[in-house]
Amino acid sequence: MRAIVLSLALALAGCAQLPKTPTDGATAAQARLGGRISVTVAGDVHNRGTGGAASFELFGGPEAGRLELTSPLGPLLARASWQPGRATLQTPDGERQFDDLDALTREMLGEAVPVAALFDWLQARPWPAAPHQKTANGFEQLGWRIEPKLPALVATRLAAPVVTLRAKLDGGDESIP
Repeated sequence: MRAIVLSLALALAGCAQLPKTPTDGATAAQARLGGRISVTVAGDVHNRGTGGAASFELFGGPEAGRLELTSPLGPLLARASWQPGRATLQTPDGERQFDDLDALTREMLGEAVPVAALFDWLQARPWPAAPHQKTANGFEQLGWRIEPKLPALVATRLAAPVVTLRAKLDGGDESIP
């Protein structure tokens, strides 16, 4: 999360930005989900909580895809892309390689976020690659409580530190804080 908050601050100050990825035939054929997202990591007596918000576009699928985060003013802040055995994070500061999405999100946000599961969670369904348990307002999966109310989603990691991810898909009426 530290990197997103820092990236948001830099973008708002008018610093360098990433170029947008041109839309081509391959991109147009991929699944695309987009909207707004916020991630909050709860603090404790030793650490302040952190958080940030951005617009997002999620392309592809759990095996291979791309996540782009854009500031409220429009500049592209970060682009994460992945394929089996490799994940890449591009920011205005450069490009970094990771072994997988968990390592990438842990570096980017300070905590791992199951991006592969987001494709299903954003469509109000459990990710088929992991067991889940139904709850009164949704389901629990991968140590997260998922409460989908399309076009919005609230996902809360149950382990400390608590991480809350809120997303609203394009075209919805609900706002996210």
